[in-house]
Amino acid sequence: MESKNLAIGVLSVTAVILFVGLLIVNTRPQPAYASNVSASGGDYTLTVGRAAPDTELLYVIDNVTQRMVVYVINRATGGIEILDGMELGGLGAPPAAAGGTRSGY
Repeated sequence: MESKNLAIGVLSVTAVILFVGLLIVNTRPQPAYASNVSASGGDYTLTVGRAAPDTELLYVIDNVTQRMVVYVINRATGGIEILDGMELGGLGAPPAAAGGTRSGY
């Protein structure tokens, strides 16, 4: 009878240790990164990328006007801010005929 009690005790302690380990692993928040995700709908294409380990960018491309605006996700404020914008129309043209200069957005 004592060996049964010992086995039950050992199994109970093992179960508690495993349960605590499971709680520790699952309660830590994991960061959610949206890298390498893109979507296209209507006249716009949206894609995200990472510029640095803690900096994510949102690229919005207007397929009709051939313009791209880049937003940076500000984690401190929880919002997004415009980082840069450019014309995409002349990117495939030779350098002399390229009209894709940066413009302020």
